This record gives sequence, C-alpha cells and structure tokens, in this order.
Amino acid sequence: MTSSPLKIPPPTSFQPGTICSIVNHVTVSFYNLAMPFGQLVVGNPGAGKSTYCDGMHQFLGAIGRACSVVNLDPANDRTNYPCAIDIRDLVKLEEAMADDKLGPNGGMLYALEELENNFEWLEEGLKELGEDYILFDCPGQLVVVHLSDCICLTQPSLYISNLLLSLRGMLQMDMPCVNVLTKIDLISTYEPLPYNLDFYTDVDDLSRLQPYLDEETTSRRSNKYSRLTELIGQMIERYGLVRYEVLAVENKRSMMHLLRVIDRAGGYVFGGAEGANDTVWQVAMRNESSIMDVPDLQERWIDNKEAYDEMEREEEEQMRRHAEAPMDLDDEWGPNH
Repeated sequence: MTSSPLKIPPPTSFQPGTICSIVNHVTVSFYNLAMPFGQLVVGNPGAGKSTYCDGMHQFLGAIGRACSVVNLDPANDRTNYPCAIDIRDLVKLEEAMADDKLGPNGGMLYALEELENNFEWLEEGLKELGEDYILFDCPGQLVVVHLSDCICLTQPSLYISNLLLSLRGMLQMDMPCVNVLTKIDLISTYEPLPYNLDFYTDVDDLSRLQPYLDEETTSRRSNKYSRLTELIGQMIERYGLVRYEVLAVENKRSMMHLLRVIDRAGGYVFGGAEGANDTVWQVAMRNESSIMDVPDLQERWIDNKEAYDEMEREEEEQMRRHAEAPMDLDDEWGPNH
C-alpha cells in the first residue's frame, strides 16, 4: 500500500485578499508542487520592486540561471521584464474598480481575493515553469525580499518605522526573509547621516538615535511621541531579527552580493545546468572569489563612492575585453603541447 504525498493545507490565519494571505498561499503551493527555489519580492509602494525583479531577472540570465518572473500586482500594467505568469490575465485592477465602483484599495482587495478563489490557475502556470528560479513581483502593500528606500535613513523616526514594518513582515511570514535598503547609490546625495552606514544595516544600539528623535519632536509632537518611538526601538532590539542588506540595482557586485545572501537564506545551490560556458560572473557566484569581497559600506557608498565606481568600471571593462579575446592555445597549453 502506497501513501499519497503529504499536502499542506491552505492557510486560514490571514484575512482573504491581503498580501500576507497571498504570500502564504504561494508558499503552500511551492511545497505542494515541489517547486525549486525563488524569491517573493514585497515592500511598500515606490521601493523599487518591479525594478528589482527586472534587474535580478537580467542578472540571473547573465550568470546562466534559468529564471521566470510572476507578476502578482493587478495594477502593474507596464513591466520591463517578460511575465511568465501575469495576474492581469486573470483580473485587472482598473476593470475591477470600474465594474464594482471600487476605490484603489477596494479594487486591490477584490483582485487578490479573485486570485485566491482561482488559485488553481496560478498553480497550473507554476507547474509549466519546471525547475526555473522564480521571482514573484508582489503588490505594493505593507506586509521574501522586503525592500525599503534608503531615504528612510535620513529621518530617525522614518527609519524606526521601517524597522517595525520589516519586523512585522518577518513575524507574519513563515519563510526566510531578507530586508534590503534599495537605491543605496543615492545615499551620498542626501544630507550626511549622523552615523556610519553599518550602524543602520546592523540595527544595533538604537538608543543612539534618541537625541535625533528628540530634535524631531521639538517641532512636531510632544515628548510622548519620542517616548513611544524609544519603546518601539527597544522592542525591535529585543527581537534581534532585523538587519538590512543594501542594493544598487545597476551595480553588478551589489546585485551579486545580495543574490548570494538570498541563496544562503533559501538554501539554493547551483545546479549542474549552470556549469556550462561559464562567464566570469558565473564563476564568481560559484566560488568565494575576491571579486565578491564587499568593502566597508560607508567607504563604498558614501566616503569614496566615485573612486569605487571608477575602479569597478575599469575592472568590468578588463573582464569584458578578456572574455572577448580569442584564446591563445600556446599560452593555454604551452609550446610543447
């Protein structure tokens, strides 16, 4: 007598039509369909989710990893990446709003409920993707790659708020989470930060922000606001879960470092199909090579950003010329072969 495969029941702990409910349905489908690996990309509106998916899709293609992108945002009608599965083939936000006279939020809830009610449609599409590495581009709701715009670092209360959102997402989603500060290449154009960048990415000793939080409250709200923010910071530190990676989506080293972090979090290992016709970027992803060394964040993105940018451009140009140069068999095998 053979036993049937174990099936994980659909989650019931989240309100239908919310991004948390969709995320958990997708997680269950991944287990039940024995899917390989992938990323659920979430974050608040404008954090750069679709740009990230487009950049990561191109980068994965460059390193030889088969990848498909699934658009789960019914409002996203202009994607730069090719959609393997698009929720808009099932339901469009503007049509839901027009037909049922709903606002944007009501229309989004309706569209996501429609996806939940027809989840077999998504599962059938996922089956056709085989063993591709899958990126899920999720709607922009506060809810697993969780993106935050690095401009939040410029205002202490906004930074604490983003920490709280990241912590909430980690506690609610039963899967590995990677929190990312996007657009880090722009951080040097903002007002100088009171502390080095690693203070904000490591999320350590938030009490050091208190004087700057107090400065904000003198022109806004009472000391109760400052005290509340202080207590929220203490709670975040007690959990000890949140830390941030940084990303400049057009920087190959930055993208490569983030992908390695995500791979470690999800347990991804390179498959045999990724070993053919290696480029220098494929080799770097496989090996702990020096090309992956991550410099001090403050040094790289603030203090000496232009120098690092120029150095990386020169190195990439050298690698490109080397890859395009014809192989000299005498140099490769020696004159006696």
